Amino acid sequence: MIAYLSGKLVFKDPTYVIIDVGGVGYQVKISLQTYSKIKDEEQIRLLIFLHIKEDAHTLYGFKEESEKKLFLLLISVNGVGPNTGLMVLSSLSTEEIEHAILAGDVATIQAVKGIGVKTAQRIILELKDKVGKQSTGDASSPTGFLKTSNKIREEALQALITLGFPKATAEKNIQSALKKTNGEISLEDLIKASLKTL
Repeated sequence: MIAYLSGKLVFKDPTYVIIDVGGVGYQVKISLQTYSKIKDEEQIRLLIFLHIKEDAHTLYGFKEESEKKLFLLLISVNGVGPNTGLMVLSSLSTEEIEHAILAGDVATIQAVKGIGVKTAQRIILELKDKVGKQSTGDASSPTGFLKTSNKIREEALQALITLGFPKATAEKNIQSALKKTNGEISLEDLIKASLKTL
């Protein structure tokens, strides 16, 4: 099992990174939480979860231990696969997820793409006690708001398409999310806001 990867960050996208470790490039799927924390680091260290299926070996990376622990808890729930777990972590912060689970807030968890009422209820039921035991105090809100440029719109659109949304729907939701701001929003927040309206 790969515990972590430490190497040169050669490519960064809101949904994945490529890390050069001793001349080998590893493609690692990440959440928006991790994306907002790695910024423009040249050398990077990500905690890794390796998911093995018959047709693919997929690496999932996390900047913080607390995020990886929550991811592992989420995918332990029947019906929640690694991609859905990552979608939850991209749509909500670690604190929001934990609060929703502890408060029994089905609506918040159900608002994530790919999660229905029954799955949201199952997540709350199965993780309430486990989440209560581990407290994470990783307050992470992305800072550095930038005037929304075409580059940010383009990157947000690409990220939503990579996450499986139709291009037209993604464009509409990015537009809708931008209308609610003064045009000043970071890439991570724009994607999160768009995910919430999808």
